Amino acid sequence: MQNKFTPLIDVVNSISDGKLNTSLNPTRLKPVNQPETTSFSDVMGNMISELNSTVNAPDEVLQNAITGNGADIHDVIIAVSKAEIGVNIATQITGKVIQSYEKIMSIQV
Repeated sequence: MQNKFTPLIDVVNSISDGKLNTSLNPTRLKPVNQPETTSFSDVMGNMISELNSTVNAPDEVLQNAITGNGADIHDVIIAVSKAEIGVNIATQITGKVIQSYEKIMSIQV
């Protein structure tokens, strides 16, 4: 017995013909705008401020749960778990940054 599968998306009809006709309208490569670069201290500062807000979130959610403002114990546990994961990631990143700094400092010029 053969199962017939009918896809929900009509792939053949959803693919449109390309509109690029190189013989009539040659394309030129346009320069790509480079993304704005930020300093290392800015990146680390943003990460620390985000970690701070993540760590402080369980207190706010717990306060909302106590006062009955739309939060329950599940929301508190989720916020605590997110804060724990954030602290673990920040600890690992700090360790990697310190290891990288030590490797750079050990390079003899």
